[in-house]
Order: sequence, then structure tokens, then C-alpha cells
Amino acid sequence: MTEKQKKFCDEYLIDCNATQAAIRAGYNRNSARQIGQENLSKPYIQAYIAEQLERIHSEKTADAAEVMEYLTSVMRGEHKEQTLQFIGDGIQQIINIDVSEKERLKAAELIGKRYGLFTDKKLIDCNIQPNEDWFDADE
Repeated sequence: MTEKQKKFCDEYLIDCNATQAAIRAGYNRNSARQIGQENLSKPYIQAYIAEQLERIHSEKTADAAEVMEYLTSVMRGEHKEQTLQFIGDGIQQIINIDVSEKERLKAAELIGKRYGLFTDKKLIDCNIQPNEDWFDADE
């Protein structure tokens, strides 16, 4: 893959517009549409774009373990949040405070739901004998 093709791929990942990506990569404006489509039809360019999309997805998307770690840190009070504090003369500063009890409780609730701690399951065993009066053939 040439440097220009790599630049095209990186630009294409911004907005998925092949023509604009070709122009930003330095291809001639008059032939950018055609070159953009040609580039997208090349298997090695498709593979590179797919690989980059997967990398971006992996970096920006939290997995289940990361979510559970975050919720656990909030629940345990290990997480801090930022708030503004008035210090005089109309001036405020940003300070870190403990997460509120409400937020800790919500985190605990979400963790509990994940592990099925709050389900009310009842086993009901009933033996119903049909009554002949239930099935009236005349009706």
C-alpha cells in the first residue's frame, strides 16, 4: 500500500466518504470520485480499513469487565467526581468529592441485577383437576 493510499484510508475512516477522502489524501479533485471507488474495491485497502475500524471499536467501546470494574469502584467509594466550589469574588474552582450515596446505591443495584440478586422467583406447584362442569358441551 502506498503512502497516498494509506492516507486515503485514514481520511476515509473520518466520514466514510470516498470522494472527500481522496481529495484530502491529495488525489486530483477531478478524478477523486473514481479513485476513491477504485481504492475501496482493492482487497488490501478493504482489509486495512476493516482492521482500523475494529481497532477503533475496541478502543472506544467498554467491554463487560470494564463496566463491572467501574461500577464496583463507584459502589466501593473509590471513584471521585468533580464539582465546582465557590471560593469568593465570583471565582469557582474544581474540586474532587466522593461519589454520592445515591450513585453508590445505583451502582450496587446495577451490579446486583447483573448477577440476578434481586429476582423474586417463586416455585408454585399446583395440581388442578378438571371439573366436568367447566366443559359444557351445549355452549
